[in-house]
Amino acid sequence: QVQLAESGGGLVQAGDSLRLSCVHSGRTFTRDDMGWFRQAPGKERERVAALSWSGSSKYYADSVKGRFTISRDNAKNTVYLQMNSLKAEDTAVYYCTAGAGGILSASEQGWNYWGQGTQVTVSS
Repeated sequence: QVQLAESGGGLVQAGDSLRLSCVHSGRTFTRDDMGWFRQAPGKERERVAALSWSGSSKYYADSVKGRFTISRDNAKNTVYLQMNSLKAEDTAVYYCTAGAGGILSASEQGWNYWGQGTQVTVSS
């Protein structure tokens, strides 16, 4: 069973940066693709960024391209989401997810494991 533990959320001002971290445990990290989803109040959970197990494939939502960067450190079993130039519309709970589906799915159902989420609030 995989466990995912997110950290790094907080309250920042528009234009600021944050780095989210997610530590993966329970099985070999390099078996899993990793992703970040977010859910704002009253909205559906949406895929923000995803990274294949090898690091060769990446996905970014259009709304975050050029501002967010997903990366992984296989030695630390950790995936990161560097978020720059934050906007008020980035306010949401951010969830780390893992799975071995190989397709970096846009659907929640395409991922096997989820963290508890970390709140990011951006004030304008």
